[in-house]
Amino acid sequence: MRAIMVMFDSLNRHMLPPYGSDWTHAPNFARLAERTVTFDSCYIGSMPCMPARRDLHTGRYSFLHRSWGPIEPFDDSMPEILRRNGVYTHLSTDHYHYFEDGGATYHNRYSTWDFHRGQEGDPWIGQVAPPDIPDSVAPRGEHPRWRQDWVNRPFMRREEEQPQPHTFGAGIDFIRRNAGQDNWFLQIETFDPHEPFFSQQHYKDLYPHEYNGRHFDWPPYRRVEETPGEVQHMRYEYAALLSMCDHYLGQVLNLMDDLRLWDDTMLIVCTDHGFLLGEHDWWAKNNMPMWNEVANTPLFIWDPRSRKAGERRSQLVQMIDLPATLLDFFGVARPPAMMGIPLGDVLAGDAPTRPAILFGYHGGAVNVTDGRYVYMRAAVTEDNTPLYEYTLMPTHMAAPFSVDEMQHWEQVKPFSFTKGCPVMKIPGRPQHISRTVHEQGHLLYDLQRDPEQETPLADAEVEAHMVEHLLRLMQDNDAPSEQYERLGLVRELATR
Repeated sequence: MRAIMVMFDSLNRHMLPPYGSDWTHAPNFARLAERTVTFDSCYIGSMPCMPARRDLHTGRYSFLHRSWGPIEPFDDSMPEILRRNGVYTHLSTDHYHYFEDGGATYHNRYSTWDFHRGQEGDPWIGQVAPPDIPDSVAPRGEHPRWRQDWVNRPFMRREEEQPQPHTFGAGIDFIRRNAGQDNWFLQIETFDPHEPFFSQQHYKDLYPHEYNGRHFDWPPYRRVEETPGEVQHMRYEYAALLSMCDHYLGQVLNLMDDLRLWDDTMLIVCTDHGFLLGEHDWWAKNNMPMWNEVANTPLFIWDPRSRKAGERRSQLVQMIDLPATLLDFFGVARPPAMMGIPLGDVLAGDAPTRPAILFGYHGGAVNVTDGRYVYMRAAVTEDNTPLYEYTLMPTHMAAPFSVDEMQHWEQVKPFSFTKGCPVMKIPGRPQHISRTVHEQGHLLYDLQRDPEQETPLADAEVEAHMVEHLLRLMQDNDAPSEQYERLGLVRELATR
């Protein structure tokens, strides 16, 4: 048995033909849907990039207990479990966050790995002099990642020099070299179509439009202030990069055909989250409510055991289910702390999964959906406290916790999933991610009657029902006690 996962970053389901898009050029995603099962109710778990990947490794939510950070000493890691049980695991990636302080324990869980440089602000090319940035480029202040991106771009003028082709090329090379072997898992993971939306002209030519404005392919993380023409241009820039992703996905599908891998190889195509391209008058992610453009993600799975293709599933699934699915596929037992559900029976016969799921950011609203309604529970305190991080690996995205932060930690008793390890309790950064977590208030949407989530619903009975789901799932996941206080749920918890 073999398994291949193709993982994109910031892949929007509403831009894909299998999910209803009629203007993007993505024929290989359409072809993929014909060969796999397409999931309509797949949701994020923990946000953003590395919290989602911790969910992928551990099969449980990360966001209730800590923000962006590495695999912890007590964490179960799906690729490491496979490796220890005789399944060779390999990661081909251009996702540079794996190699920052807050992600540096993930790639070493695989048997082998390769990394391809140059995405976004990857500190790759060393250049002391200021980069040559065209006057037409929309400025983004002095952020070092923006400067580094313009240092890197001249070294990727041709498509074959960009990270995504290298990543897929390395993954395809792994498949060809090992097609005759058994018991391996390959994860091909590209940062695209994450911003900046840097693609070659022939992909842009798929989306002809009049535009005489500034160079604009990297949206800011804020409310939309741009003109409608600039917003539409940005969507076309994203679509061009999406079409590039579609092209390289097609190479994997071609290889599946050529080598007859459909006979015994699982294929999973997924993403960590979506991205706002002006919808709800917002760009990007992190600072706004987790509308479905971010939270409801595409997922395609081919399981050679059941051989279901061209079908759809409406069951609620998440990233935490993928490690359980892979362990089950290889006949490896799941660790007790893993909360995800193997999807083999869902793929084979649409077996039910669960009545509701959680998703969110550490320090943001805690969100719950049952598939019909989405309820976003915001902080009730203006300063979004109390909030703490629980960890044995005190690192943020690109740096360790500061000396000041480390002067205020205390040791606390183990959680149910820390294997008896006491952990550090460190004051959190309540405004680091979701800056509107208090201002937005609690939001309830009826996805059946209001699929675009334009008008919040006021229905006390439905809200009470969703709060019950929320409390149960938080308790099931051993949420810290202060989360109930931050969200104004102490009284509701006491009456359960």
